[in-house]
Amino acid sequence: MKKIPEVVDSDLVTEMTFEPLSKKNWLLFTELFGERGACGNCWCMYFRLPKSEFVAGKADEGNKNKMKELVWAGVPTGVLGIYEGKAIAWCAFAPREDYLKLEKSRVHKRIDSKPVWSVTCFFIEKQFRRMGVSVAMLNGLIKYAGEQKINIIEAYPTVPTQDILPDSFAWIGLYKSFEKAGFQIVDYTSKSRPMVRFYTEVNND
Repeated sequence: MKKIPEVVDSDLVTEMTFEPLSKKNWLLFTELFGERGACGNCWCMYFRLPKSEFVAGKADEGNKNKMKELVWAGVPTGVLGIYEGKAIAWCAFAPREDYLKLEKSRVHKRIDSKPVWSVTCFFIEKQFRRMGVSVAMLNGLIKYAGEQKINIIEAYPTVPTQDILPDSFAWIGLYKSFEKAGFQIVDYTSKSRPMVRFYTEVNND
């Protein structure tokens, strides 16, 4: 099977703007996620909820409503990538302790006690995939984190074992995108999903 190359659209990535999810842009978020809630009515609640609660939330817009409750309460949830007035990409981004599954993970357990914000999910509108949007999102996220005085960004991207990775398996982000954005591996417990970090302050110790 032939590998599908990534073609960076320079106009697209330079014209994108980035906004944290809020009441103001909630409608853009729901339009991006669509009727499927991005994938299987997830609504980016997978890492935040116990498995049974998450599965139950796939019905009757349960997960969507939980996400809305977080947004209306002013809880950090993530950042939208905006292009020509439309949300074309999403990146989940919040304090690591907000993600229940991360805090219980054996593979991605904390490596120190420093305050960390985690990137747990990407979702890019289909027509804008393989155009450099994920790296643009990370660059926007880095800028936003610096403005918010967030010193450490952490993520757990996948290192594909095959030339073509189905989009449904790329939701945690691809390592190559993080590498291009300047992230470095800080833990290799999982060879296929290393822990990476970006320090927004050069002298962060």
